Amino acid sequence: MNVVAQTEVARETYWGISDTGYAVFYLLAFTAIAVFLYGVYQRFSRYAEGDDDSFARLDDLSSRIVNASKIVLSNEKQFNRDLYGGLMHSFILWGFLTLFIATLILMAEEYAAKKLLHLSFWDGDFYLAYQFIVDALGLLFVVGIGMAIYRRYWVRNHRLWGRHTSTEDDVFIWTLFALGVGGFLLEGLRVYSQGLPDHEIVSFVAYGMALGFEAIGLPTLGAEQAGLNGAGLNVENLHWLAWWSHSLIAFFFIAWVPYAKPFHMISSFANVVTRDENAGNRLPNVPSDLDATNAESIDDFTWKELLDQDACTKCGRCSSVCPAKASDRPLDPRNVILDLKRYREELEAGGEEKPIIADGGTSVINTETMESCMACMACMDACPVEIEHLKSFTRLNRQMTDQGDVAPSMQDVFQNVMQNGNTFGDSPRDRGEWTEELEFDVADAREEEVDYLWYVGDFPSYDERNKQVARSLATILQEADVSFGILFDDEKYDGNDIRRVGEELLYVELAGHHVETWEECEFDKIVCTDPHSYNTFKNEYPELNFDEFADDPMMPFEYTDQWNADGEIDVLHWTQAVEELVSEGKLDLNGDELDYTVTYHDPCHLGRYNDEYEAPRELIKATGCELDEMPRNRDDSFCCGGGGGGLWMDFEEEPKPSEERIREALEDTDNGPDVEKFVVACPMCMTMYEDGRKTGGYEDEIEIVDVAELIVEAIGKETEANLEVAAN
Repeated sequence: MNVVAQTEVARETYWGISDTGYAVFYLLAFTAIAVFLYGVYQRFSRYAEGDDDSFARLDDLSSRIVNASKIVLSNEKQFNRDLYGGLMHSFILWGFLTLFIATLILMAEEYAAKKLLHLSFWDGDFYLAYQFIVDALGLLFVVGIGMAIYRRYWVRNHRLWGRHTSTEDDVFIWTLFALGVGGFLLEGLRVYSQGLPDHEIVSFVAYGMALGFEAIGLPTLGAEQAGLNGAGLNVENLHWLAWWSHSLIAFFFIAWVPYAKPFHMISSFANVVTRDENAGNRLPNVPSDLDATNAESIDDFTWKELLDQDACTKCGRCSSVCPAKASDRPLDPRNVILDLKRYREELEAGGEEKPIIADGGTSVINTETMESCMACMACMDACPVEIEHLKSFTRLNRQMTDQGDVAPSMQDVFQNVMQNGNTFGDSPRDRGEWTEELEFDVADAREEEVDYLWYVGDFPSYDERNKQVARSLATILQEADVSFGILFDDEKYDGNDIRRVGEELLYVELAGHHVETWEECEFDKIVCTDPHSYNTFKNEYPELNFDEFADDPMMPFEYTDQWNADGEIDVLHWTQAVEELVSEGKLDLNGDELDYTVTYHDPCHLGRYNDEYEAPRELIKATGCELDEMPRNRDDSFCCGGGGGGLWMDFEEEPKPSEERIREALEDTDNGPDVEKFVVACPMCMTMYEDGRKTGGYEDEIEIVDVAELIVEAIGKETEANLEVAAN
């Protein structure tokens, strides 16, 4: 049906549109763009009103933009644990960007080429390539939108629905669908009306639609079907209607972007550009200004925390991996971020101020919600747009502490630490008692030079079960013939978790004490039993400016500036240190000593916080054990429930995170029924899983052991004290 003769491979840009229509089109286009730009300006001006952020987020901006572009264009975060979601979002993003670039090319053709230079590049091979690429990526765009509609409305994926689901979510997805399908309908009508020229076959989707119109006999203006044409039903009229419908929807979408959910296309990219790669494992310090507040009003939040709120796409990935939510605790990470955003928008619309966080229904966030957080960082790891939940959560926790809205159990912990330097409230003189059961003396690092200054930690020092682990580790270091020592009663609690609960000044006091003590010792490296200690020594102590607190009467220590943030003091988790010793052949391990089938649980503060997954696994394999991985492992590990103060909280949860994790080990691993030992590398995990084994009814099904205990058994050096405790 080649009615229209084609003398060249090209087409008219505004085919079928009158001069008046052309003028109206560009008037509407410029109006939509102006509304868009004003809205974007308003959004970013709000960020300027937020507090300054304590981290340099715009340094080396060019590299940040390049890295952010790689993350966004590759959709690597969307593919994380969700292949369907990754493909869906990739199709939508790549298709949308292609269609956007195609529109820019049309603008360039119309103005820069024809109007200014009187040239045209939109013909020949360029035109054919353009049409093919636009159709191919446009088809992916429609497929991606279809996948999103299927998941949202047919499957009704649970994480897409919640109290913040609104009409704007529906408008957003259906507007995109209308743009994609409408664009193909428009092209199909044009190709058909122009007689299906052969070169348009590169527009394979539009060409296929045109063949469909031909098959049903859709009349054209030039066809001899006067009766139908008289009624106005012809392809040219339909094309005109489709062209204007498509244009108006596009203009609406452009103007709407800054005022609703589509703004995440801009804010998400900005959020990735300005991300802090150490977010979570390195919390911001409190201002030196004693009059400063943490979350007394929305104005206390930093510009980055406000950007986090706008970047949230409501995807629910954070909610789906949150162990608190899985245990029916009153925390949903997405809702906290979006509740803060909604409150901010209510204030901007003239709403009344109310407490940000309090124990009651009138506040934006309830205290019990934040008490539920385990600071496991799973939400941040899962977030595809790099929202730093933990920083906002810590700000809220600090405000709770300032207000005195802390659970009585946590107040007891604070009191214990202030009075005795440990969370148990036991005497500091008893801190080194666990060493008395060893067959050798442990050096006092305050009195003699050592290679390893071993920070033992509260639980290995005072908790009977974890004392066994401490003795096992001491035996390993002794057997490897390395010099190590501890601080005995000069060791205090590291402060990591009480900082995440909101007690910043007590954390600063503890850090100051340790830094001052370390400066009086001679050692090469600090080795930590607890990943929580490892994290705070490695990532947070170097960030403290003790001079800010030098004149504070609450701070009894004199601080110096000898702590070097560039790595003067090397901090290791004990698995890293011992893995080095094993690789150097300093321990008698052949890799065939034990024949247990075991599974290993990645501690949050060692794995997600510090990206250390292999050292514990290498040690397990070195003992000869067969390692059977749980489905959720490495960065997808499920929290034990002890972090962020969870160890000291009382929740009537069902099931407990520890019970769910043990169930996973026994039922969901490849050889679950054959798994004999549940292996940990964290004292808090040991405590939580020993409790979960009892409350979950798994006492006779699996044993909880530390990696150190496996190694000691493998080298045949189990201490008599440990054997006696185990027998009882």
